[in-house]
Amino acid sequence: MSDEQFPVAPAVVRLPHYTKAEQDEILGDGDDPFGVAATGLTWLPKKEHFGIRHGDRLVAHAGLLRLPVAMGDVETEVVGVGGVAVAPNMQGRGLARLVVRAALDHARTMGPQHALLFCRPALVPLYQRLGWNPLDDDVLVEQPENRLVSMPLRTMVTALGDNAYWPSGPVRLLSLPM
Repeated sequence: MSDEQFPVAPAVVRLPHYTKAEQDEILGDGDDPFGVAATGLTWLPKKEHFGIRHGDRLVAHAGLLRLPVAMGDVETEVVGVGGVAVAPNMQGRGLARLVVRAALDHARTMGPQHALLFCRPALVPLYQRLGWNPLDDDVLVEQPENRLVSMPLRTMVTALGDNAYWPSGPVRLLSLPM
C-alpha cells in the first residue's frame, strides 16, 4: 500500500468481527505484533470492534470488552480497551486517536464508569495525549490454572462519565486481561 493521504477524513466504522487475518492486514503476520509475547500472558478476545479502512484495507483497530474488577474494596466493571493497532505506514496521522475515541464513545453506552487498558511503556505518552491516566500501583490479573500475576505492562484508565471516581487501593482484574 502506498503512503498516499486519505481523499477525505477517515471514518471509523463498527466492525462485525475482527479476525486474525484482519489483524495481519494491519500489523503484518509477525509472531508478536503487539510486542507483548514476552509477558507470557493469556489474553481475552475483545467483543466490540472499531476500525478504519483506507481503500479496501483495514488500517486501524480498537476493541472493547466489559470486565469485572476490584478497586480497593469496590467490585465493579470496567470497559477494557485492547487490540489498538495502526498500520506502520499509516502511523502519525491521528488514526489511533480516531479509532480509540470512537471505541470510547461506544464504551460510554455500555454502563461502566471507567475504561482500562494495558500498554507498553513507550505508548504511555500517546495514551496520555488521548486523555488516559497511568495507575501508580501494580494491577493483578488472573491467568490460567488459577494463577494471579502482576501485570507487567503499564495500566492506564480514563473516565467514561462526568462524575466517575476511581477509588484508591489495590486493583485486581477479576478475569484474564483483554
